[in-house]
Amino acid sequence: MKYHRRSIRLDNFNYSNNGYYFVTICVQNKSRLFWKNEIINDRADTSVRPYIKSEYKNDIGLMIDFWFGEISKHFKNVLLDEFIIMPDHIHFVLIINNYLRRTHRSARTLNQSNKIVGVDRCVDPINENKKTLGNVIQWFKTMTTNDYLKNIKQNNWPKFNKRLWQRNYYEHIIRNEKEYLKIKEYIRDNPKNLGL
Repeated sequence: MKYHRRSIRLDNFNYSNNGYYFVTICVQNKSRLFWKNEIINDRADTSVRPYIKSEYKNDIGLMIDFWFGEISKHFKNVLLDEFIIMPDHIHFVLIINNYLRRTHRSARTLNQSNKIVGVDRCVDPINENKKTLGNVIQWFKTMTTNDYLKNIKQNNWPKFNKRLWQRNYYEHIIRNEKEYLKIKEYIRDNPKNLGL
């Protein structure tokens, strides 16, 4: 019997469109890789908001944090919003904006003292090689997996079974401000809601 994976993406939706996207990516087999073990095992203080403090993340969590920060450097039309690293998954809000305006010096004019000065000119909207949400997630998974594999060899990080991340990811298109604020609150309260 052949197993066919079914896409969980919306049919006929262009995931390179401008918008706010809520994304969850889980570690394969729900392995708790990203936090220090003593933090995961000590659930006594529920007032702690561990995602704020980098000392709650282990070296793997810090690596994930680094590559998340690199997304907007690699994809010029992507902005990063709310983000949290949990022991076995990450949540974030990502904004695709194909109309980010960049300026550059182009036209030359003379100012009042007859010196040549550049004039700022708006560049057209970003439409060269528009990337989809899937392209961003694939890049992030690839970079983090490659870095993890390097650290298995160099720093004895624990090996994972077949892949670091689950094959798919959860996404939700945020449609209004009320939904956006509710999702931000959910992300921020995730450790507390899980009793961590």
